[in-house]
Amino acid sequence: MVEYGLDLWMVFYLSLRSVILNRAQSVRTILGVIASQIYFTGVQALPLISVLGLAAGTIVILQSSAQLTLVGGGEMIGNLLVAIVVRELGPALTAFVVIARSGTAVASEIGTMKVNREFDALQIMGIHPLSFIVFPRVVGGILSVLCLSLYFDLVALGGGYFITRFLREDMPLVFYLESVIQAIAFEDVWLFFVKNTFSGAMIFVVCCYQGMLVQQSPHEVPQMTTRAVLNSMICVVAFNLMVTTLFYLNQLLRLGIL
Repeated sequence: MVEYGLDLWMVFYLSLRSVILNRAQSVRTILGVIASQIYFTGVQALPLISVLGLAAGTIVILQSSAQLTLVGGGEMIGNLLVAIVVRELGPALTAFVVIARSGTAVASEIGTMKVNREFDALQIMGIHPLSFIVFPRVVGGILSVLCLSLYFDLVALGGGYFITRFLREDMPLVFYLESVIQAIAFEDVWLFFVKNTFSGAMIFVVCCYQGMLVQQSPHEVPQMTTRAVLNSMICVVAFNLMVTTLFYLNQLLRLGIL
């Protein structure tokens, strides 16, 4: 597992290095590939993210408001929503959607390019495959995951509330907004960027790496695509779990409980 992780970071380092040193392709060309990746990964995933965000936000708001009202803790709804939606559900569900849509597409696309010897053709033209293929997809993936996760949070917290209003009309909008805004702290912003940046990087580095492992047989493409999905999910879940554990351990230390 350690060797596998070192290989992944080596791919990321070599792709970044090749962009800086290799001048066969222009910056405009690389930006065009990044824009295409953002459009496919980010823009085209908005409908699915909207549905998931509305569903998750509505369920969490309904359940939390109902349970907190019973115990007289209605003012804590903002803290609960931030802890569930912003810290956990947003990064996790967004990463899973990106893996299912874009991760599989990237792994199969690069695997097919390897079978068709397009990597060799790029090298003959003096273009480094890592700078033209891997780097733009990783950068576009990171930016897309960040934007999609932010969009998920806004839809879940905003759209979920308005749907809840049709079912229950006992929560004033001003009270809800104040509760959520006061619950958001600097640590939540830090967690948002750390989790989503790492998720975007690992998803596309893993998928590009698995796609490049394809040799000459088309039968290897679906196999490597499946491995890309599994390895991406393992990396994302393990990192999110580690960051969440460290975050709450630090909170307990600050409160003097540990």
